[in-house]
Amino acid sequence: MSKIKTYIKSILVPVIVGGVVGIIISKFMDYNTLEKPFLSPSSIAFPIVWTILYILMGISYGRLKEKNLNDTNVKTIYYLQLFVNALWSIIFFVFKLRLLAFAWIILLDILVFVMINIFYSKDRKAGLLQIPYLIWTLFATYLNLFIYILNK
Repeated sequence: MSKIKTYIKSILVPVIVGGVVGIIISKFMDYNTLEKPFLSPSSIAFPIVWTILYILMGISYGRLKEKNLNDTNVKTIYYLQLFVNALWSIIFFVFKLRLLAFAWIILLDILVFVMINIFYSKDRKAGLLQIPYLIWTLFATYLNLFIYILNK
């Protein structure tokens, strides 16, 4: 597969997963009606930030694929964190299980941290490209916790 096709496919996978989840949760979105903590962004920020993060995620994974460094550990952690990421939104918005969502996002934080370490050990740039994702998921963990507390 050509380099460009590798990157396009690698970027499309997380973008499509995020888009499908966005469609699923759109009918259940209640972010604007929730009591939110200090530093809560406007709801318009989320699709913008997530699109950027999914693109970075795809580029990062694409680097490993292009260099034939995507072994079983890379594939497992990458797709596992993407699955956990997708389910978090459904747990939080569709089922409104905010405490379970908080536990679930902690799992996501751990998986993203592990993914960064695995990617970094294979290709420094691939690992570094995931740092914004970790920062955002940690911020989302803060939001999730305080939305749970403020809206019990």
